[in-house]
Amino acid sequence: MIKKEIVDPKLIAHLNSIEKDGMSVFTMADGRFRGAFFNGTRFVNQMRLQQNTGLLETMVLGQACLCAALLIPMMKGREHTTFRYDTDGPAAGFSVEADSSGYVRGFMLQNHIPVDKPLESWDLAPFFGDGTVTMTHSIEGEKEPHVGATEIVYKNIAHDLTYYFAQSEQIHTAFNTGIQYDKEGRVIGAGGLYLQVMPNYGGREGRELKEGEEDFWNMDDDELLTRAENAFRAMPSIGEWFAQKGNRDDIVYGLFREFRPKVLIERDVIYDCPCCQENFVKAIKNLGKDEVADIIANDPSPLEVSCHNCGSVYQIPKELLKS
Repeated sequence: MIKKEIVDPKLIAHLNSIEKDGMSVFTMADGRFRGAFFNGTRFVNQMRLQQNTGLLETMVLGQACLCAALLIPMMKGREHTTFRYDTDGPAAGFSVEADSSGYVRGFMLQNHIPVDKPLESWDLAPFFGDGTVTMTHSIEGEKEPHVGATEIVYKNIAHDLTYYFAQSEQIHTAFNTGIQYDKEGRVIGAGGLYLQVMPNYGGREGRELKEGEEDFWNMDDDELLTRAENAFRAMPSIGEWFAQKGNRDDIVYGLFREFRPKVLIERDVIYDCPCCQENFVKAIKNLGKDEVADIIANDPSPLEVSCHNCGSVYQIPKELLKS
């Protein structure tokens, strides 16, 4: 990827004043739940810069990429996942990819959403119609990818991803994302949270209960789920939280304190793409001798090739196609 640099001094100053991007992967209730909390403020700004998205498009693709980032801790081994949203509404949809190595990339299916009247809120439902959520998991060592799909029910990206997990994966999982703008339209806070129920087997995480501690493994499943859902719903606006210099620990250890949370790992997730000039040169050469000869003879030099996954534009001299 040809990384574009943020040059807005006001945005740079703000980003330097808040918590750095990062993801806290945690368990709670002695392993009955797992989750991750992601500060993706710089992540969404990089996405916006790469794909040159407007306010509305940034809200859609930003939420999609935040959700994709939250899929990374669920991956086992070397895995690549594509999260796609196809709708007959004005937004058309998006395709975003997350890789277990820690990067996310993605694009709008239509990078200018037609708007016929001023926006009254950031509710995206009016821009999504009927359609499908599709998840494709490509796992190293397996010949065929695993593909699952559900209908778009809520016209809300996080809620529809929650519905997908309940229907296709049959796992209780909840997602929440948020993006905050300032008055000039800068993204000043962005992040996401997921929480997932783990199978009730194997016992608590290798320790004995202390006196007075709740035994989550012998608690009624419905009661425990209700309590966790209530805590999840109490989450403040994630975008606003990070914009106002909130940090991840205060949410993980504060919002979920009754469940004795434990952060297992802190990891980086970035908006990035493995594209490069060399790969595009190889792809063009693979078109065949006649087509390559026609390109060399008739197309302008250098060739301009764009990566739709990250917005990078490569200038390829024709000389590189002759060898």
